[in-house]
Amino acid sequence: QVQLVESGGGLVQPGGSLRLSCAASGIRFGAAAMAWYRQGPGQQREVVARITQTGNTNYIDSVKGRFTISRDNSKDTVYLQMNSLKPEDTAVYYCYVIGTSWWGQGTQVTVSS
Repeated sequence: QVQLVESGGGLVQPGGSLRLSCAASGIRFGAAAMAWYRQGPGQQREVVARITQTGNTNYIDSVKGRFTISRDNSKDTVYLQMNSLKPEDTAVYYCYVIGTSWWGQGTQVTVSS
């Protein structure tokens, strides 16, 4: 059974930082390309960042230079380090195994003063 469990969300002030984690089980994590998506209030779900099996990354323009996706294959975990957070980053963040139907349950990130 595949499980993706996100953690690390919360309430943070503008300019602050959060680190999201997604622990995977039931998959060959080292062979999986991973992604973080987000869905803001009243918005469609959008991809935020991707990381390949070999560690190559890409980001949407709005988070470039602020967010960093990484993976630790020894822990079957993918991370999203989010710095310089803005109110428009407020969303539910989801972990996703690229090319599958496997999603995490989501973790809420709220950026507000």
